[in-house]
Amino acid sequence: MPRNILFAAAMVSAVLAAGLVAATPASGGQKGDPLEPAFKENFGLPRTMTLSKDVLKDKIKGGWAGQTIGCTFGGPTEFRFKGTFIPDFYSIPWSEDAIASSLKNSPGLYDDVYMDLTFVGVFEKKGLDAPAASFAAAFAGAKYPLWHANQMARYNILNGLFPPESGHWLKNPHADDIDFQIEADFAGLMSPGIPNAASEICDKIGHIMTYGDGWYGGVYIAAMYALAFVSDDIEFIAAEALKTIPAETTFARTMRDVIRWHRKNPADWKETWRRVQEFWSEDRGCPEGVFSSFDIDAKINAAWVLLGLLFGEGNFGKTLSISARCGDDSDCNPATAGGILGTMLGYKNIPGTWTKGLERIAAKTFPYTSISLDEASALSLKHALENVRRNGGRVGDTEVGIAVQRPRPVRTEIGFEGHFPAERRAIDRMIKDQMEFAFDGIGFAVNAEAVLAGEGASALLVEMAIDERPIRIVNCPADILLRNPTPFWKYQLAPGHHKVRLKILNPGARSGLRIQDIVIYADKPPRPEVRFKGRLRSCVSPVSAWTTESCGRLISSSSTAFRQTA
Repeated sequence: MPRNILFAAAMVSAVLAAGLVAATPASGGQKGDPLEPAFKENFGLPRTMTLSKDVLKDKIKGGWAGQTIGCTFGGPTEFRFKGTFIPDFYSIPWSEDAIASSLKNSPGLYDDVYMDLTFVGVFEKKGLDAPAASFAAAFAGAKYPLWHANQMARYNILNGLFPPESGHWLKNPHADDIDFQIEADFAGLMSPGIPNAASEICDKIGHIMTYGDGWYGGVYIAAMYALAFVSDDIEFIAAEALKTIPAETTFARTMRDVIRWHRKNPADWKETWRRVQEFWSEDRGCPEGVFSSFDIDAKINAAWVLLGLLFGEGNFGKTLSISARCGDDSDCNPATAGGILGTMLGYKNIPGTWTKGLERIAAKTFPYTSISLDEASALSLKHALENVRRNGGRVGDTEVGIAVQRPRPVRTEIGFEGHFPAERRAIDRMIKDQMEFAFDGIGFAVNAEAVLAGEGASALLVEMAIDERPIRIVNCPADILLRNPTPFWKYQLAPGHHKVRLKILNPGARSGLRIQDIVIYADKPPRPEVRFKGRLRSCVSPVSAWTTESCGRLISSSSTAFRQTA
């Protein structure tokens, strides 16, 4: 059973000194509650816990600080190491000037933080019962850059498609991406010890831009934040928070494997990294990530967060370093890991090496928002106190009694179900009027962008027809804030041969549609065949590294060693 130092009876005096005191049930219970022993034995936490307001405030501040520090630390390496880890001899620099410099020169790096702050602002203006539409309108109309699922959701909302449809995989090809996972911190920070309350917040807001694994990533991260207020055992936090995710999902299975492999060999994070790459790095959804070393899938990046937390052993710098060195989205992942650990440790226990530079900017308005990090901590504390009250807790003048929640799973939902990537077809050309392509399968997604050369129009209008039947007219703005990141897609077609036509309805002499490539989906996984240095090898037996699952990921359109031949 995982240890939980905070609740050891022999350490009552130390707990009191830290601001944590023994609790009685928040409502309707009596001292010596007969259900308490069974609850604690089955869950590992007491039914209720009391924190001083000062400790709660310090933990919330630590969460915001950890997220900002982690994002800054990993920023220089973001997606520079795709499908590979950052070697030990590669130095990731840090100085007390790093945060101020990044905020000034690369504010778009902090989409993790400014999306969080947007949602905090909505709660403050509209209350804890604010509808999903209020959050959707707030970020859709914001003047900061977004990418992938967030930008697709913004486009959907601005073009009349509102949540939850704006995040559903049939309407958002990026629904499985990392986006909500990197901005769910706020939900956990306002839900101390009450992970199910955090899940309810995630249900409302996370479905604005994600679905399935993309949503689960945010639910899981928020639950870890919530439990970080009431436990100092990071393995316990990771395992218990996972109970919010349906056990049969690929997201839950991936995280369980990370936890299991860590327990088997806690001294070597790279061994677990290799196993995750082998078994779980396949990306079915993101049209830019299919058959590519680019991987912004929620589950793989959540695995890198978890590696940092587990193998970091509670050491702040080590945790950030491992999460960043796992590669891929290597600013968001240490930001998430740093935020969770910062919440567990509290701001005062984050080494000064990391916080010194933060103190210089904490009172300044954060880029693209009207809120500073100091104000964010104060608002999250305010919202947390209200959330605790709503969930059976009590709030006194100096102490907060939390009715600790045992995590329960959210509903099961699976994005891209029954869709298997079969081909990534390179196009790489500009079209001025129209293009056609044919394929055998059940769906497709086209990576493309509008190019407008000052001819008056703010967007291209493109008719998409499938099998000679017009499906819709797609608005394709060139503006980075308004763009459609994946303009053309269609899933759940009848299996068989299909023909797609894209026709520009308002062509211009210097305008056009730049088509990068097309992803084709089949209704069953193609027989995985790999050409390895000229020799054909089939992946038909789940033995060693040559499993059907791992072969599907090893094949990369950009690799010279592997080539898909299905």
